[in-house]
Amino acid sequence: MTANPILLQKKYSRVIERFAKQQGLSLDAALNFFYHSEVYQLMRDGVSDMHCMSDAYLADELEQEYQIDPDNAR
Repeated sequence: MTANPILLQKKYSRVIERFAKQQGLSLDAALNFFYHSEVYQLMRDGVSDMHCMSDAYLADELEQEYQIDPDNAR
């Protein structure tokens, strides 16, 4: 299933903002991490309808991925 591109971009921004607050990162660092994350790839490709998950769930998934590889945020 594919999402409306405009709605998907808005979802990305909400998730990135929430993730940045959770991790105490700048928006730039959070944005960089997000666009290199597995979570982004799954959302973009519509795998398992990841884009339908809540913003909180997706931010938590990013947090788990960040704990594994925090250097990816630089």
